[in-house]
Amino acid sequence: MVIAAKDEAAEIGDCIASVAWAAEIIVVENDSSDDTAAVATSAGATTFSHPFTTIGRQRNAAIARARHEWILVVDADERGTGGLRDEVARIVAGEAKDVAFRVRRRNFFLGREIRHGGWERDRPVRLFRSRMRYDERPVHEHVMTDGLVGELAEPLIHYPYASLGEYFAKLDRYSRWWAEQNFARGRRTRAWTIAIKPPVRFFSMYVLRAGFLDGAAGVIIAALAAMSVAAKYARLWELGRVGTGNGEQGTETPHAAPVPSSPSPVPDQK
Repeated sequence: MVIAAKDEAAEIGDCIASVAWAAEIIVVENDSSDDTAAVATSAGATTFSHPFTTIGRQRNAAIARARHEWILVVDADERGTGGLRDEVARIVAGEAKDVAFRVRRRNFFLGREIRHGGWERDRPVRLFRSRMRYDERPVHEHVMTDGLVGELAEPLIHYPYASLGEYFAKLDRYSRWWAEQNFARGRRTRAWTIAIKPPVRFFSMYVLRAGFLDGAAGVIIAALAAMSVAAKYARLWELGRVGTGNGEQGTETPHAAPVPSSPSPVPDQK
């Protein structure tokens, strides 16, 4: 079991307790200003600190220390279940043909489970053989698999944002990382993109993906996702403006990045 965490003292204990059935729990933390490391250690985890560059590199540092054949990755805001425990145990004890498995996440936000708007498709690769590693790009990291990928029937429980304040703090980080990553790959954009893409994202999540069925939470999530798109492209435009001296130079260029393992409710959608 691998958990990467920073300033998660309020969550890490409950997370570890929910997966206490794991043979080994490794927590990698970085620069926490709270008692994340102490709480994790007292809860029974093996804890160490590692300088942060990307979440993928943090997880890879923990995977390298693991002593078992299979790795299950969870985040501090996720919880395991008895059903997940039993399914993982069957896979670990058997001769699985798949080298990795996607794990569905039941996402809760604003006091309710979000079942539409695209969040229901959230199925990242989380269980995999220990020889595999994450790529180490700043955003949309994914496991680099080398064989068949299955999907577990049992989910993780996910509470991605404790509050709107936490959402906006993550939005600030992710939009900056996304813009820097894409700018470094040669991607550029025009100002009109910032006006067009956000309403398209809202319409896609709220109407086409039936976010309206999640009630008021569905409206807010679609609006926040649109805001996130605006923030990402505005920051990308700003980087181009600083680099060229003219924000209208450059075009919306094709972008052939690796496809993430699944959509996920991070600020621009996970």
